[in-house]
Amino acid sequence: MKRTSRLLALMLIILSLVTIACVASLSTPSPPTAEAQATTIVPTIEPTTEVVTINFTQEELLTALYQRVNPGVVAIRVLSDEVTGGDSLGSGFVLDSDGHIITNFHVVRSATELEIDFPSGYKTRGEIIGTDADSDIAVLKADAPSEELFPIPLGDSGSLLVGQTVVAIGNPHGLYGTMTAGVISSLGRTLPSLHEAPGGNSYYTAGGIIQTDAAINPGNSGGPLLNLDGEVIGVNVAIQSASFDISGQPVNSGIGFTIPINIVKRVVPHLIAEGHYDYPFIGIGSPPGGDLSLFQQEALGLPQSTGVYISDVSPNSPASRAGLRGGTEESGLPFIPAGGDLIIGIDGNEVRNFNDLISYLILHTIPGDTVVLTVLRQNEQIEVDLTLAERP
Repeated sequence: MKRTSRLLALMLIILSLVTIACVASLSTPSPPTAEAQATTIVPTIEPTTEVVTINFTQEELLTALYQRVNPGVVAIRVLSDEVTGGDSLGSGFVLDSDGHIITNFHVVRSATELEIDFPSGYKTRGEIIGTDADSDIAVLKADAPSEELFPIPLGDSGSLLVGQTVVAIGNPHGLYGTMTAGVISSLGRTLPSLHEAPGGNSYYTAGGIIQTDAAINPGNSGGPLLNLDGEVIGVNVAIQSASFDISGQPVNSGIGFTIPINIVKRVVPHLIAEGHYDYPFIGIGSPPGGDLSLFQQEALGLPQSTGVYISDVSPNSPASRAGLRGGTEESGLPFIPAGGDLIIGIDGNEVRNFNDLISYLILHTIPGDTVVLTVLRQNEQIEVDLTLAERP
């Protein structure tokens, strides 16, 4: 009997302990899952509040940028021109405290008298220090007091990205101090330069051109294209348009072109010191546009469409002396014979198109340098040493 009582008491004790453990287990919360933890520690933010803040910051940034930069943007008025005899208007910007002004060569190309107008209302005469037809850049000197000179810092066009916000300031159609905004639409465009090639029927190529949809119109030429830090990343030079206003001026179509500032930084010191800049020269011709279509690649019997196809080699040129070959065989294509070399690299850098080649030459070489070209010749890859000359 006593043994039965002891067993019963022991069972009651065990049952009590189990009950307490179960209650404790039920009353203690389980560790939260990763999803639950994330939900409990991330504060709730209304989406509308974030959007309003971003818009306000962008607006504030642009207005502050204009106030800071516009004092350094000038209007350049051609008072007399030896070709047209009339006057014209362009833009420019202050480079340094010595009064050097950057603008386009085509703005002052045949000018005999120049006036430079500052945003403050101050006006002075301008002197042409140096010009470069290849990049369409000119350097002027303004006789202005120091309080009128607000140099604008120069950026790095080598770090630009498509889609990046940019701002243009200039004097379109005589509307002084006009600011427009847009994005970088593309990089690495090419344009014909104002430097006529030997023979009189073609022009050399300007490379590395920036394309933007920031509104650029006649009168913007020579003005700065800026990043949101207020640095000049290019000099506005041209637009592409299929329509014209009643005065015959092209109308902006959202396609504008800008000379990259890294080319300007390379050229301008020589323009100030010597009045001119000498570009490296190879002496080859390539198909119009510089890029091969698939149809052209097949007609020429090439293994790839990327690269620079040599359709002809100029006599007594660096290319001729280095042994590069132009096309000599019938291809069925107008003006593009088969059998020419295909340049696919320069100094170990890939060459995908003509812009890659011309940009490398302009930014990294000078006349007298020797470069190593990687060439496909009859589908065999070879390397060719070539010593650059000056553009004739």
